[in-house]
Amino acid sequence: MKYLKEEIKVIREQDPAIKSILEVLLYPSLYALLFYRLSHWFYKKRCYFVARFISQMVRWITGIEIHPGAKIGKGVFIDHGMGVVIGETCEIGDYVTIYQGATLGGTGKDTGKRHPTIGDHVMISAGAKILGPFAVGNHARIGAGAVVLQEVPPYSTCVGVPGRIIKQGDKKVNPCESLDQRLPDPVQMEFCKLIQRIEKLEKKIEELTEEKRNLEIGEGQ
Repeated sequence: MKYLKEEIKVIREQDPAIKSILEVLLYPSLYALLFYRLSHWFYKKRCYFVARFISQMVRWITGIEIHPGAKIGKGVFIDHGMGVVIGETCEIGDYVTIYQGATLGGTGKDTGKRHPTIGDHVMISAGAKILGPFAVGNHARIGAGAVVLQEVPPYSTCVGVPGRIIKQGDKKVNPCESLDQRLPDPVQMEFCKLIQRIEKLEKKIEELTEEKRNLEIGEGQ
């Protein structure tokens, strides 16, 4: 009952389109998360078939696939929800918002921890893919369609393919300075090289212009 009240409260707070409490009963997020709690209970009791059966039935009904082994905190809101996938070893904190088409998955057939850990108050936009056993910090924002393959610090905004940090807190991040060489973005790297080349050429032009001006002054004297 406490989970039901919590989910209804979160849905009403998060979606301004709701006109009455009865509309909450039409939201797939409500049923996906409530039945996830039930399937997770069976999963912890090692009743794996029952747990998966419940999760698959909910997937067919809502379009939201949550593995019963995942760990999900309170106040999570899955908006619209169609196509959302949450993997077995995924951990999601409190008051996280997930939009349609988002995937919290792995990158292969590794055993053990292979899905992301999502902090509190994180927003994962439509179509975002967060793949691998790393952390997404509290209050982070993942942009629509981003493919995130490495850790995202708290209070950061991550966008693009592959995902890169463009903002931390209130400060913008220069991608040419922060580009992570462990997973380079070829297009971004070439773009940064062009910027650096232009800056060098501009500096050289300024130096040559200054030399020419000095020569002209010397000849005039």
